[in-house]
Amino acid sequence: MTSSTLKVVLTPEHLEHLNKHLQYLTPQEIIRWAYVTFPNLFQTTAFGLTGLVTIDMISKLDFNEEDEVRKHPIDLIFVDTLHHFPQTLALVENIKQRYGPTLHVFQPLGVTTETEFAQKYGEQLWETNDNYYDYLVKVEPSQRAYSELGVVAVLTGRRKSQGGARGSLPVIEVEASSNTIKINPFCNWDFKQVKQYVDEHKVPYNELLDLGYKSVGDWHSTVPVAEGEDERSGRWKGKAKTECGIHETSKFAQYLKQNSN
Repeated sequence: MTSSTLKVVLTPEHLEHLNKHLQYLTPQEIIRWAYVTFPNLFQTTAFGLTGLVTIDMISKLDFNEEDEVRKHPIDLIFVDTLHHFPQTLALVENIKQRYGPTLHVFQPLGVTTETEFAQKYGEQLWETNDNYYDYLVKVEPSQRAYSELGVVAVLTGRRKSQGGARGSLPVIEVEASSNTIKINPFCNWDFKQVKQYVDEHKVPYNELLDLGYKSVGDWHSTVPVAEGEDERSGRWKGKAKTECGIHETSKFAQYLKQNSN
């Protein structure tokens, strides 16, 4: 069986059982459990604070002897929207140098720069058709990554404390559109716990954090967060949305269906 056809099926009953017990484990224990449980396990990350903690924890976990030759045994998937802040891209290079992970980068189809994207899809598409924009720069590349890499399960950096649609986030779930198993080791941590870990372990982080940003996405739709606001309130300010679509693929079913035809 090839990696592209490898599947692990979890029934609703099995998911319920796993979530009932996994919620009491530490993030490190959940990551280790995922590593030994699922083949073709990846970490998907935009190099936000929790994703950086995940990378650091993975580098410190004592896996089996076979993996000692690898400094970072879980590959990373990074969706380059072509609209990231320069600080984010600099951080990516910093992480590559420090931890040495295998990094798989996926971009919107047919373009490699922000200028090319604008020429192909129009200026400021995020304003004129934000759903289509999210599909092109986030949803389609992530779905393509899962397919091309034969992903069975991914570690994410999502947390309940980030607010919005993440308020009832379980430890483990299954994405209906791709059957990808998504594991959220930090779902029960808050921002303070994440930042404390970063400070204690001297984990590199996006310098925009020191300027009031708590969740960093594309440059055109990310602003600093005010005191008392949800972490992700600085994303898509003034719009009735809290997710880019990577974790809400059902709303992009029409685009996904067209792309598969």
